[in-house]
Amino acid sequence: MTYIPPKALSKKFTCPHCGAIAHQRWYEGTWDFQSTKSRPAPRPIRSAYCANCEKYSLWLNDTMLYPDTGRAPQPNPDLPDSVERIYLEAASISSKSPRGAAALLRLAIQILCKELGEKGENPNEDIASLVRKGLPERVQQSLDIVRVTGNHSVHPGQIDVDDPGVVAKLFELANIITEYTISMPNRVGAIYSSLPDSAKEQIEKRDKKP
Repeated sequence: MTYIPPKALSKKFTCPHCGAIAHQRWYEGTWDFQSTKSRPAPRPIRSAYCANCEKYSLWLNDTMLYPDTGRAPQPNPDLPDSVERIYLEAASISSKSPRGAAALLRLAIQILCKELGEKGENPNEDIASLVRKGLPERVQQSLDIVRVTGNHSVHPGQIDVDDPGVVAKLFELANIITEYTISMPNRVGAIYSSLPDSAKEQIEKRDKKP
């Protein structure tokens, strides 16, 4: 799923409310009531109106204050509840504390891997195990990219938790793992269930052939 991070004064980005890539109409204001035409005041208060869901986001200069999701993408709707709670908590502090958000996302990915039958102790080992079970190898490579693009002073195998760009990739990683291991199988299962019984019988007979 394409994601365009919200950015101040940008005309189009992924809405933090509805998750759609939509046109944004901007309004600006100020809290300096003593400004005059000859001495205009800075206009640090901004709001963006989403053309899709008709909701507003509130900004102070270049920082989005509401909704309190930072620049994080919407969580995959199939994230387990226990993982989604941590994901949203990480989103709420991602702009203020990338280090805290990264720690929460690491925990979220560990719990997600445990929900998928892994040990839930080491994301590297868990994702490698999921790859052996069918998860695309590119997902494992994405975790490697997160480590490589981080601060080179970080010890090998560790994540640079001070880089907001790395934190953004961790949000995407949690969603991608969920997409391949939960969302996609659910969609395929729904398609299969909608087939006529005669078609299912033919498929089962075909699959039983040596």
